[in-house]
Amino acid sequence: MIKQIVYPAVFEKDENGYFVDFPDIVGCHSEGEDLNEAVIMAKEALELCLEVLIEKGETIPIPSKTEDIRGNTMLIVADINNMETLVRPVEKTFSIPYWLYREAEKAHLNFSGVLEEALQEKLTSR
Repeated sequence: MIKQIVYPAVFEKDENGYFVDFPDIVGCHSEGEDLNEAVIMAKEALELCLEVLIEKGETIPIPSKTEDIRGNTMLIVADINNMETLVRPVEKTFSIPYWLYREAEKAHLNFSGVLEEALQEKLTSR
């Protein structure tokens, strides 16, 4: 599974600081008073825009090559694993044998935690 994705961002300096645009993602913009703040805000904007696309079930655009973009570009890394949409809890109903339920209760096991650990282990061992 992809954990990070990198997009080119165009930085334009003006009297108020820096304006940042992601040409590959319609409507994804940010700004900052200085370059450092602009980069930090660009990462936040990129992750939020990608999260909205994922939540809507839309396709995440393939990032352009920096040489294909006009203007002062910088690559911004989005950490997909930290996106709220992907890590938010989802309710799922499941059934287990009564004896297993009883033993797990006696052991004070957290059913959600055990299931999450088991699913992660199963998915990484494929």
